[in-house]
Amino acid sequence: MLEELDIRNLGPIREATIAPAAGMTAITGETGAGKSMLLSAIRLVSGGAAESSRVSSGADEAWAQAIFALSDDAVASEHSGDTNDADSGFTGAAVAVAKAHDAGVDPEDGELFLSRTVRASGRSRAVLGGKSVPRSVLGAIAGELVIIHGQTDQLKIAAAARQREFLDRMAGDEAELAAYRKAWDALAAMDERLERLRSQESSARQQADYLRESIDRINRTDPQPGEDEELKARRERIENAADIAQGVGSALGALDASQVDVDAADGASAVELINHAVTSLRAIRVGGTFAEQADRLESINADLGDVVFALSQELGDEGSVEDLDQINGRIHELGDLTRRWGPTLADVLAWRDKAAFDLEDLDASPEKVAELESERQTLYDAALAAADVLSAARVAAAADLGARVTEELGSLAMLGASLEVRVTPRDKADDPLGPYGRDDIAFLFTPFEGSPQLPMGKSASGGELSRLMLALELVAADTRGGADQTFIFDEVDAGVGGKAAVELGKRLARLARSAQVIVVTHLAQVASWADAQFVVTKEPPDADDDDLGVVTTIAEVNGETRVHEIARMLSGSESEASLDHARELLKESVL
Repeated sequence: MLEELDIRNLGPIREATIAPAAGMTAITGETGAGKSMLLSAIRLVSGGAAESSRVSSGADEAWAQAIFALSDDAVASEHSGDTNDADSGFTGAAVAVAKAHDAGVDPEDGELFLSRTVRASGRSRAVLGGKSVPRSVLGAIAGELVIIHGQTDQLKIAAAARQREFLDRMAGDEAELAAYRKAWDALAAMDERLERLRSQESSARQQADYLRESIDRINRTDPQPGEDEELKARRERIENAADIAQGVGSALGALDASQVDVDAADGASAVELINHAVTSLRAIRVGGTFAEQADRLESINADLGDVVFALSQELGDEGSVEDLDQINGRIHELGDLTRRWGPTLADVLAWRDKAAFDLEDLDASPEKVAELESERQTLYDAALAAADVLSAARVAAAADLGARVTEELGSLAMLGASLEVRVTPRDKADDPLGPYGRDDIAFLFTPFEGSPQLPMGKSASGGELSRLMLALELVAADTRGGADQTFIFDEVDAGVGGKAAVELGKRLARLARSAQVIVVTHLAQVASWADAQFVVTKEPPDADDDDLGVVTTIAEVNGETRVHEIARMLSGSESEASLDHARELLKESVL
């Protein structure tokens, strides 16, 4: 609820603080006193347009702040799920808490602070909990906490989406709506996929052709991981065959002359010399170190034998010129692949595998489309069945809502007025389903007997529409309990008087049992039902400061002070008869 409203330098209001009651609060005062400035302040902190002309004369800026007290359930619900979902079933305050959290602000001691500054230069600043935010954020949060039913605010309910939301709230069809939305989302995803397959543009077809040709090219070449590096190493051997043969031959001649042409050997080889040394050491008949050294030389000779064998395998394996041509050709083929899809052959193979997968979605073959169309029909049937269940709940709620609102209107000085909530199948034979079902929902209002039935927002005056909204909110409160919101009514008493005014006040008080209600009124019969009453008074400027112009003050009235204000509202005077009448009215205005 709105716990406190602070105003500085807004129009004729230099400074004011209002702490509305938790139930019903009446804002009263003479015509032209400045009661509209209170609504201007609420609209300002709700993200409304900032007008520099509203800044008080002589002031640099106007400022308004609204402090909202939140229930423990609303604060706790932010951690209980997706409260930002309009169909989640959470209260407006809980959604407001979630939106504030998304903006980086959490309630402090169960309170949210929304403020707005408007400079005389025309610039404005929106602040949420001490943090600057876009004014759209204030609008989104305040929209969940405050509902204004005034002449310039009523057109919101004329929107088909708002009417659908209100009916769904009355129907209590959260489960049915959630089931339908799940089926609809699955259907929409399938439609998107089918559309993508059916309407492939030239670029998509070219991409499919490119992938197909590239995969074929890679498969024809049939590269193996690391093959190019192996071929390059082999090419290097062939290109350096002469140097390899000469070096290996010379090394073998030095190590073991038996592996090469004897004539080419230059003296005794290493193997022969080591064998000679071993023979010489073995010839010594004294054991110990000589035998040990002979053993070590034999071990060395065995290692040399391994080296000799390995080098001998390299002789005559350098390849021919024909081999070199084939290797260069293969390296060129592999290089072309790595330049396009590399940088390595492993990357080429990985790209081919992914391209084959991507090609499946790009290739809109008749078989694939037929398969998806069959799946789509199954999903459509499921969504249509869920839509029928949702429609049945709405139709039942619509009939009940229309009858109950019409009954309330009769008690609000609107005899002959009626409301019909019409739920009709969407006029779209090829595909009647939409994100919220298959229904077109319209609130049709008849303001007086004999009047044509017209859509809400186009068929009533501001006062009539305010009373219609009051009737709607009363029925909603009786059906769904407290709205956890603040309702502000302006002009709800236009054209009302006598007994109807008493009934109007009584119904506002009834709504205030489950929600906070603030009403701007000029009728004593309405104000007398309020739990708190604030009087807006226009005062002339001080003689010492004529530059300030007329100043508006706002003060709460209690006890005898309130009796005097009610008397003034009743007869324009404060005679003893008027005061007695006021006391009697206040005494009788109790639910």
